[in-house]
Amino acid sequence: MPNRAAVMTGLETIEIHDVAEPTPKPHQAVVSVEAVGVCGSDTGYYKVGRIGDYVVTGPLILGHEVAGQVVEVGADVTNVKVGDRVAIEPGTPCRHCHECLSGRYHLCPDLEFFATPPYDGALVQRMAVDARNLYHLPDSMSYEQGALVEPLSVGIWGCKRAGLQAGDEVLVTGAGPVGLLAASVARAFGALSVTVTDVSAFRLNLAARLGFETEHANEPTDKTFEVLLECSGAPGALAGGLRRLRPAGRAAMIGMSKEDAIALPLAQLNPQEITISLVNRYNGTWPLAISLIASGRVDVDPLVTHHFGLHETAEALLLGSHVPDSVKAVIHPQQ
Repeated sequence: MPNRAAVMTGLETIEIHDVAEPTPKPHQAVVSVEAVGVCGSDTGYYKVGRIGDYVVTGPLILGHEVAGQVVEVGADVTNVKVGDRVAIEPGTPCRHCHECLSGRYHLCPDLEFFATPPYDGALVQRMAVDARNLYHLPDSMSYEQGALVEPLSVGIWGCKRAGLQAGDEVLVTGAGPVGLLAASVARAFGALSVTVTDVSAFRLNLAARLGFETEHANEPTDKTFEVLLECSGAPGALAGGLRRLRPAGRAAMIGMSKEDAIALPLAQLNPQEITISLVNRYNGTWPLAISLIASGRVDVDPLVTHHFGLHETAEALLLGSHVPDSVKAVIHPQQ
């Protein structure tokens, strides 16, 4: 049986190739990939060929939001068995450097992250994965929900980096998938109120249906907040959000800005002792993310607006450019 993959062979070019059947090494398991969420970084590599210092220099398999079923295990694997349904944490650290041993494995300088050049991602029917990156999915959770554990983890880590506390009033700038998930986490963590801003009427309506207060990004109110979760990466969004924080406010910059340098109103922020935290993916969030979804405290289903087969990968990657009323595309490699 062939093992098919959607391979990016050039800018805005996807080809379906038969790739080698994976053989698990010690501590690895082979996973049949059932659902892969499309992230903005996938689209960025596909359209531009780079994100920051990471440059596509050859064929690359995209996709890092992934869930599937274990079909084979290698030596020394004890945490999963054949048949287990799993969500996959897409970054594999070295596990022995200073950062790893200090509990900051997500900052490991040798981290191998799916779909980040030169490492291939998950848009393939079967792949070998470090079994320590696999987390059991409850029977109540679908593979699509399992794929969204990854972006939900970004929201969890952003809330933790911002020091979000029960009773905080929270501003979330950007109503894309990560913004809506970060807002959902803030509510689950006990925020008194969560306000979401965006320029898209469709996404603001979705945020309202999810139970959040909304504002058009170009028409802010006078309301102030304890916490800012900047999830848009839009020019001026961080500075504008910081101006709305109360004294001793905390901010987490989750969205990836395309600008090398961002101007901040430090003369206004310093007297208020505003804290700004940067966010690099997540650390130790998978069990909590799965519990939030399985318990119903975070509803990820409304975010999945489109489904695609592996042969439709190119269409899925460009969905946001062609369909404004879209949020999250999920690709199903087995279809």
